[in-house]
Amino acid sequence: MPKIAIILGSTRPGRNGEAVAQWVFDIARRRADAEYELVDIADYRLPLLDEAVPPSLGQYSQPHTRAWAEKVASFDGYVFITPEYNHSTSGALKNAIDFLYAEWNNKAAGFVGYGSAGGTRAVEHLRLIMAELQVADVRAQVSLSLFTDFEEFSRFTPAEHQTEAVNSLLDQVVIWSTAMATVRAA
Repeated sequence: MPKIAIILGSTRPGRNGEAVAQWVFDIARRRADAEYELVDIADYRLPLLDEAVPPSLGQYSQPHTRAWAEKVASFDGYVFITPEYNHSTSGALKNAIDFLYAEWNNKAAGFVGYGSAGGTRAVEHLRLIMAELQVADVRAQVSLSLFTDFEEFSRFTPAEHQTEAVNSLLDQVVIWSTAMATVRAA
């Protein structure tokens, strides 16, 4: 059974992403097709990339990098929960991704974006990043609007159809994570 991380990609105080990530996790843990874990990048307290050697060499010198690498490597796939800041993902999530290389390779990823335009531009940037990391990103995605899925732009109240969108996303992430395990084994 694949192990899937639901990665909360914001460290901002008062972040909307906490409610979104918990909602996705609650939907996921009712399923029996994978083992799901909620991973908050804030728990790793990653500074701006502070490794002297490029991540592609896997020679991590910092304890926070080693802890992050161990956590990321333990999964077969990922669901990234991303805000959209200035037409892109959060700097904190980009930084967390950039700390590692091989730990991401040959796995699958899906995306849940939120923002004024549903986080779609943040997701598009993440798709490009995932391609460089040799991650197979799935087609399905969840786009949550600050105008329709949040009250007063802060209290998360997802529209009913969004639950189906999450399940479609998880279906694809599980299928691709299972398929990519054969690539990693080759």
